[in-house]
Order: sequence, then structure tokens, then C-alpha cells
Amino acid sequence: MSEPVFLVTGGSRGIGAAIARAAAGAGYRVVLSYVSNAEQAHGVVAEIEAAGGKAQAVHADTSIEADVERLLAAVDAAGTLKALAYNAGITGAPSRLEAADPAILARVVNVNLVGAMLCARAAIPRMSTRQGGQGGSIVLMSSRATAYGSPNECVWYAASKGGVDALSLGLARELGLDGIRVNAVSPGPIDTGMLSEEKRRSALALSPVGRIGTPEEAAAAVMFLVSEEASFVTGANLAVSGGR
Repeated sequence: MSEPVFLVTGGSRGIGAAIARAAAGAGYRVVLSYVSNAEQAHGVVAEIEAAGGKAQAVHADTSIEADVERLLAAVDAAGTLKALAYNAGITGAPSRLEAADPAILARVVNVNLVGAMLCARAAIPRMSTRQGGQGGSIVLMSSRATAYGSPNECVWYAASKGGVDALSLGLARELGLDGIRVNAVSPGPIDTGMLSEEKRRSALALSPVGRIGTPEEAAAAVMFLVSEEASFVTGANLAVSGGR
């Protein structure tokens, strides 16, 4: 039997890298994608291999169908796709909406939402028990920005993640009889490179628990959702935000 593969998009750093490490620790062969951080992506692979796991990094822009097809071909060569964490995401420079570059608006929606659709679309026939697959789990990384709206900062990012929420729920209901569970994880402020010092101070001031989350805490939520302990959980959206 071929090895179970966990595909992590945007796996070169932050939450994606934490998911990749956790997945390898749970016994999956990991395929992680990256766009611009080749050195970091291969560094994550090296960490996993040094710990006795198996991983490979694939350069792929998940908003481009041909790149997604090439990424999934690498998954097929590695084993059997059992879990997908769609973590690729960008925000663009902060501003009010009228000051935003339309090209950035399109890019954010394409990476955050269209990319999630393309990757899920490619994963479904590989996982579906009605199409000869063994079942599987898809986790889409959303954001608590959908609740905040991110005014004066990046409303387009919040809007793209709102689309991810709807996609997760719709797919969960669409794929239930295919043996595929679909859930979302919505991190709040997490200590990654996406968190500026200004946002860090604001998040700390507003945090009910007085701290910022770690990438590993977000990854733990993903690993729970793909595990057998969550076998009756689909269509859920798990906030990892310290109550915010």
C-alpha cells in the first residue's frame, strides 16, 4: 500500500511550516508547496528529514491551474493523498479600499480563494470513495478577520477568507458521501511574519488571554481535524484565537 500523503500549501514558513512538521510527526509523507521562499521550504524539509520523517518541497503557485496539476502529480508520485491543508495566503499592503491596487485585490482573491478551490478540486477525485479513493480530509485555513472585517487595513483579505468559510461549509455538505471531511481553521493573531509590530501591540491589548498564539497551536487544530478523533466533524470552523 502506498504511503499516506499530507499536502500543505504555503508550507515554507509560519503556520504552514508548523503543519508540515506536525504532519510528518504523525507519520504522513509531506508534500509542501511554496512560491518565493525556496530556501525556507527546503529548510523545513531538512528539519523533517533530520527528525526521521519524509517530505519534499514543490514550487507551485496554487492560483494557477497548471501549477496545481503539477503539484498534485508530485503527490501522486509520493503516495496516496489523505489530507490537504490549504494554507497559502497573502494580504497585500494595508490601506483603505479606495487606495488599494486593483491588481493586488485580484491577486489576494486568486491566491486565498480561487487557489483553495483549485486545490480542493484536484484533491476530490483522488480522495473520493465514490471515485475509487480511500477518503480523506481537507482543512482550509481561514481567518478571524472574517469576523473583524479588517477595516482601514485589508477588507479584501477578510472578504477572501469569508469566501473560504462558505467554500468549506459547502464542500463539507457536497462531499459527505464521498468519504471526505472538510473543515476550516480560523486563526486569530498568530506569531508569524504576517504580524506587524503595530498589529502585535493591538492584538495584545485586545486579547482576552493576554497573549498571541503560536503557529504550533494553529497546526494542532489542523491535526485534530484530520484525525480519527474528528471522524464525525465536518463543516466546522475552529477558531484558534484566544477568545478574540
